[in-house]
Amino acid sequence: MQTAYFAGGCFWGVEYYFQNETGVLKTTVGFMGGDKEKPTYQEVCAHNTGHIEALAVEFDEQKTDFETLAKLFFEIHDPTQVNRQGPDIGEQYQSAIFYNSETQKETALKLINILENKGLKIATKLLKSDRFWPAEEYHQKYYEKSGGTPYCHTRIKRF
Repeated sequence: MQTAYFAGGCFWGVEYYFQNETGVLKTTVGFMGGDKEKPTYQEVCAHNTGHIEALAVEFDEQKTDFETLAKLFFEIHDPTQVNRQGPDIGEQYQSAIFYNSETQKETALKLINILENKGLKIATKLLKSDRFWPAEEYHQKYYEKSGGTPYCHTRIKRF
């Protein structure tokens, strides 16, 4: 089992696309990159923790790989937007990959180069993973519980 961390706007929409992907064992929405321990959703949205909404994806390396998941990530959000995703605006909605290894970082850079060669100006940050703080329970599997679909995430084939 391996873990990958992706931040592509509202974590509800990102989780929606990953939770049923082949090889994904578990998804958890939460926060990364800030300077406060155990931040709450309200604190992150108030812009006083420095955290980014992120998704932890635990996956079976026998059924999928980081590159496949990273390609999905780049196709389910707009990686050219800075501090926003659709109508959601704020630093907590940054596009970022929090890498766990040099291999993950190199894979992400390879995909960014492919997209830039297609004319996209990629805003996605590559950041070394740090402490992941799970969000409150009511945020977990939000669309599965509510029966809705993401309002600011759609899949656009880029690879």
